[in-house]
Amino acid sequence: MMGSSGTKSSSRDKKSLAMTNVSPTNSKGPLRKITRMAHNMIHMWATMSSTIATFMFVWSIVCNHLPYELRDLLQNFMHTLTSFLNPYIQISFHELLGERLRTSGAYLAVEAYLNLMKSNTSKSLNAELGKDSSNLVLTMDEYDRLTDEFHGVKVWWVLCKVVFSKRSNYPVQEKKCYKLIFHKRYRETITGSYLEHVMREGKEIRARHRQRKLYTNSAGNHLSHYKQSMWSDIVFEHPATFETMAMDLEKKQEIIEDLFTFSKSQDFYARIGKAWKRGYLLYGPPGTGKSTLIAAMANLLCYDVYDLELTAVKDNTELRQLLIETSRKSIIVIEDIDCSLDLTGKRKKADKSSDNETKNKHKEVSGKGQKEEKSTRSNVTLSGLLNFIDGLWSACGGERLIVLTTNHVEKLDPALIRSGRMDKHIELSHCNFNGFKVLAKNYLNLESHRMFDRIQQLLEETKITPADVAENLMPKTFSDEADKCLSRVIEAMEKAKEADVAKKLKESISLERDTSQNGDDKETAKT
Repeated sequence: MMGSSGTKSSSRDKKSLAMTNVSPTNSKGPLRKITRMAHNMIHMWATMSSTIATFMFVWSIVCNHLPYELRDLLQNFMHTLTSFLNPYIQISFHELLGERLRTSGAYLAVEAYLNLMKSNTSKSLNAELGKDSSNLVLTMDEYDRLTDEFHGVKVWWVLCKVVFSKRSNYPVQEKKCYKLIFHKRYRETITGSYLEHVMREGKEIRARHRQRKLYTNSAGNHLSHYKQSMWSDIVFEHPATFETMAMDLEKKQEIIEDLFTFSKSQDFYARIGKAWKRGYLLYGPPGTGKSTLIAAMANLLCYDVYDLELTAVKDNTELRQLLIETSRKSIIVIEDIDCSLDLTGKRKKADKSSDNETKNKHKEVSGKGQKEEKSTRSNVTLSGLLNFIDGLWSACGGERLIVLTTNHVEKLDPALIRSGRMDKHIELSHCNFNGFKVLAKNYLNLESHRMFDRIQQLLEETKITPADVAENLMPKTFSDEADKCLSRVIEAMEKAKEADVAKKLKESISLERDTSQNGDDKETAKT
């Protein structure tokens, strides 16, 4: 028994001794592995650093001593090799193009498209003041990557800088560049519909956020320096909108729908083979809101406005040049066309007697006066104006409205206002009750009042322009209340009603007198 127990104790002692001897070795094993891995990593980085340093040294020698032709050849070879091995395709949109370094339109469209996406998703943005806007513009950071998805296809955009120099002794230049990266299996989708989508959206975003201008021409611009624009401009800041216009609601909605339909009908106009333009004729008494309607149209569509002064245009050639210099998304306005030039009457041949009288009058004028009259008189003809509105040159630019205004539509030549030139005729008449309620809301913030019934009755009995109503609704002092302003409107309409009655009475008396005189003349002739 004792022998067996001794054997067991000795075996137990040997196992404990074995465990004691193995345990230190096992604890040092992981530490040795970590140390070995760290040593290998340090050696690898040292080797890599040495390799990179050697490559940079060799590359600097190549750049400094090799001719730029060989450098370009080497770069092209490396680019070809990389393109062959790389399954992704890159498309670059450079900021500046050509020898004169003009700004690329494609680059600006891409920038507008990406900036809108970036402002909605990114947490890192650059803010700068736009060239044509008073608002801040948010842009991508350099070398920032933006992911976009189109019809299930993922693409990546990167903003980077390209450094270049044509000669070794030339200063280094840099320009910005957007790079579009996508897999080569989606080449057709990206180069077709996706890029078309980006260009279209980018141009629309730029048009919405640009600072709109009001342009005008002057008589001296055709004598200005070479390549100076024939238009001068200021910022367009007219606050008029359709919501604040005193106009019949149905007519207002009809105009808005017509404008929106036109602005979205580029494909339709191309399909029917017609220039993408539309003519509007605004006519009515003075003070009915023709100029205000033009401003509301421009604000609705975000269009620029070109106010064309025909009397300052020298001849038809200059008129055509002015048309060429207008931009798309614009409204060309000729106000009071019946007063601008002698273009409005029926085209008749002048009598010989009138020609002789004109010649005699010109002979009496001194030579100096004749030269001044010849230099300042506009030689724009009706034919030139018709070609301006609906000729071959009118198709340049596209997405353009041409608006004529007049107080006397009956004086205009039928060829000027026919369909195809003036497509939509809009009559702006005297104020009605719906228009008055819009003005009362604008000026007095009133939607109902005890005096409205009397005003509605007077509006049905007399004629008053929206301008006259607005003038009487305008508070003259800070203490003026709504009752006082409405009383002035009622008083003005009652005076207008009395004047209208007196005018009709006078006309009837004059008609009776003329009838009586004609009867007396007939009796005298019989006797």
